[in-house]
Amino acid sequence: MSLNKVMLIGRLGRDPEVRYMPNGSPVCNFSVATSETWTDRNSGQRQERTEWHNITLYGRVAEVAGQYLKKGSQVFLEGRIQSRKYTDKNGVERTAYEIVCDEMKMLDSKNAQGGHTQAYDAPPAYNNSQPQQAYTAPQPAPVPPAPPQRQEAAPVAPAQPIDNIDEDIPF
Repeated sequence: MSLNKVMLIGRLGRDPEVRYMPNGSPVCNFSVATSETWTDRNSGQRQERTEWHNITLYGRVAEVAGQYLKKGSQVFLEGRIQSRKYTDKNGVERTAYEIVCDEMKMLDSKNAQGGHTQAYDAPPAYNNSQPQQAYTAPQPAPVPPAPPQRQEAAPVAPAQPIDNIDEDIPF
């Protein structure tokens, strides 16, 4: 068994570029930045690291991305890592990694860019994966909830004051 699944939430670093393959299928490419922050244990300083991911979309989701996304848009992407080999201009063989996504959700609100309402109704999510044939087990008929039973609460003993509470706190 193996698993190749990636989920990202980030912002586009450049406008999407949509091209069409010889068979007419759309392909969209763009980059997405994700960041993580942490506090350095030694210095106490807040640290941040940004990773850039090359994203590739195919089919209808590629067209939707090209139409509605732009640099700075926040998106949720789901897909898989794929590598490809190429030879650079110096003749050195290299490997590039990209995230091939089959699901995209636009996370920006319509008013997020410049405070104006955009003139289109962007779909919030698009899934480009093939429909899955899944078995769904029959569900039992719902049972109405039983009426609440009134219960008498057990008497509670009065709390004892704590005199040395400061000694138990670790800071």
